[in-house]
Amino acid sequence: MHHNPITITHLSYAYPDGTEALRNINLSIHASEKIAIVGANGSGKSTLLLHFNGILLPQTGEIIVGELPVESRHLKAVRNFVGLVFQNPDDQIFMPTVWEDITFGPRNQGLSGAALAHRAEHAMYAVGLNPEHYASRNASNLSGGEKKRVAIAGVLAMQPQILVLDEPTAQLDPRSRRQLIYLLQNLPLTQLVATHDLDLALDLCSRTIVLSQGEIVYDGPTEAVMNDQDFLERHALERPLCYTRPYCQLEHRPLEQPHPATLPHW
Repeated sequence: MHHNPITITHLSYAYPDGTEALRNINLSIHASEKIAIVGANGSGKSTLLLHFNGILLPQTGEIIVGELPVESRHLKAVRNFVGLVFQNPDDQIFMPTVWEDITFGPRNQGLSGAALAHRAEHAMYAVGLNPEHYASRNASNLSGGEKKRVAIAGVLAMQPQILVLDEPTAQLDPRSRRQLIYLLQNLPLTQLVATHDLDLALDLCSRTIVLSQGEIVYDGPTEAVMNDQDFLERHALERPLCYTRPYCQLEHRPLEQPHPATLPHW
């Protein structure tokens, strides 16, 4: 794994109507970091995420993923390196069965036979899905939490070095949210998480980046910024809900894993 899997230098981006979405973004992401990207609506979070694997290409500045600049000629390699999980799993799950969906990516990487099956099963166990129970299921009939896990498994099956998630707890019930946080805490991957859920940021990420009007206004320890109520309010953010309770502690409950498979190592 690269020591600095993503380096961004002087990145700016404007939409066709002239709206400046990102302004002079400079970032260095270190291997194995879990980083929250937070900000009010319109702050540039989703636009930044779409640059990480080349869905959007830099207009000015540069993004290096691994050792490759994010350019058209490197997109296949970049997208193998950076796995993106969309906010709505229905935007990502499109094959008739769970198994076909999870194997779609590695098939396109050239895997087949036993190697393909091993890769898909490993990814499913990593997110708490037993292939015997889920492989033949129609993903459209799954719960929101199960769909999230299928979407993440499909990305993990491609063995990325970086996992990028857009609003991962959106539309999840409390139990599914807790299970997802537990899963992400235990995945041994560099993770970049764009979220409005500041409790998730506090539970999962040691580093937080705050965006406001397309600019980075904070990059540092998560706990420090979550304790700065004045700063958060200036940037249209609320303190984590847990700070309104007598104590702030995530209750860890294990995912239902019917198979004692170890977590994936890449």
